[in-house]
Amino acid sequence: MEFREWNLHENLLRGIEDAGYSQCMPVQEMTLSKTLQDMDVLVQSQTGSGKTAAFIVSVFQLFLEGKRRRTLAIVPTRELAVQIEKEALLLGKYLDFKIASFYGGVGYSQQEKDLEEGVDIIVGTPGRLIDLSQSKKLDFHEIDILVIDEADRLFDMGFLPDLRRMLKKMKQKDERHTMLFSATLNDRVRHLALEYMNDPTDITINPETLTVDNITQELYHVGRSEKINLLVGLLRRVNPNSVLIFTNTKQAAFEISHRLELNGFKSKYIIGDLPQSKRLKIIDDMKSGKIPFLVATDVAARGLHIDDLELVINYDLPEDCENYVHRIGRTARAGKSGKAISLACERYVYGLEAIESFIDMKIPVVWADDNLFADDASKGKYFSLEKGKQKDPEWSEDDRPAKRIREKKTKKDVPAGHREKRQRTEKQTADTKRDNKGYKDKEVKKAAMPKSIRKSSLKKRLEYYNEKYGENFSVPAKAAEAQSAGRVSLLGRIKGFFKRKDDGD
Repeated sequence: MEFREWNLHENLLRGIEDAGYSQCMPVQEMTLSKTLQDMDVLVQSQTGSGKTAAFIVSVFQLFLEGKRRRTLAIVPTRELAVQIEKEALLLGKYLDFKIASFYGGVGYSQQEKDLEEGVDIIVGTPGRLIDLSQSKKLDFHEIDILVIDEADRLFDMGFLPDLRRMLKKMKQKDERHTMLFSATLNDRVRHLALEYMNDPTDITINPETLTVDNITQELYHVGRSEKINLLVGLLRRVNPNSVLIFTNTKQAAFEISHRLELNGFKSKYIIGDLPQSKRLKIIDDMKSGKIPFLVATDVAARGLHIDDLELVINYDLPEDCENYVHRIGRTARAGKSGKAISLACERYVYGLEAIESFIDMKIPVVWADDNLFADDASKGKYFSLEKGKQKDPEWSEDDRPAKRIREKKTKKDVPAGHREKRQRTEKQTADTKRDNKGYKDKEVKKAAMPKSIRKSSLKKRLEYYNEKYGENFSVPAKAAEAQSAGRVSLLGRIKGFFKRKDDGD
């Protein structure tokens, strides 16, 4: 079915045709049949099926018919917000509606200015939308059309509480037109739809397969230490014009991008905490063809639309089986063909069974010959993401990792009340130690020989010991002789020369 058959506004049709659209894709045809009647829809559609144009055309036509006047589209990522804004601007080229995107990582001033001047279609991520609402710049109750895009992704990223918080501030579900789009309609998505949507119509596109039919899929089993060699060899053999390479960690994305550069491939990377301005510039350069190789984490798995993307490579098999679908769906969009290659190493191969079960097919295995493993020019080099942040001037101070500084506390750093308490405690401890020492000294003195006896003659000291211990002590003849001669010290007499009488000496 063609777009012209929907009796759309002429200026809207002009924008659609300028964008290169003529025939409706299945999701667009099925969605428009309900949304143009101002009905809520719950749409399950695989990535790259054309659902963005489906709700944008619906919104514009409802605006032009005077049925609705303000739209909010809630999306999980900044990239998706920017992509939807650009597509809306393209389709609404001949319409007098203002579209703007709102997301974190950038300043508030321009976004607040846009809201003050009036925005017809607001596209934003949950965190920034809630911030603008709390500062009274955005009123959720003014929203007539609500679009929730990539609902399952929003839930996976923990945005369900934020969604509920925003929905509670909006008009009642029967006063609002709501469209919800998701790659999968799990129980959480359906429960949200039941609670906040007005008897939505279920629309399911291609339920029997979650992967795009015209994507050629390949799988290589490879040791972790040889993955970069195989990646370089594959890129040289296939020689693609544009490649999106996925890794599971930020450090891996940083490292692989730099290794590709050293092997002669012009490459960049995007990760979640990359400064927003830098991320947008890299994505724009990728779309324009300035950067043929882009390495990314799953932050780019959704919402990143690159026309004619030739190849997707899973350098790491995703740990979440659904992410496999979203990753490879970056190619073969809008009915075009594409290719996806996955490298299964010993670390991530355990996720393969879940992926194949999820997509209900076995990914064809290709065995690499020795010629496919290329020499790695970056061998022996180490790449640290944290050090890279500190060296890169494009990272702002806020983006760089905070340094831990341990400062030695001085007495003036302690509040007066705490200082007095500490002084009292220290005094009490000192007093206790002194008292204990005095007690021990007294006990020792009690047990020791009295001073008057200690300074008396040997005879009196022996009499003292005889009386105290109930035994007869005597001094050996040799000791007495030594004492009389003055050759034995007092210590020697005490330690060595006192012997019991029954020793027989």
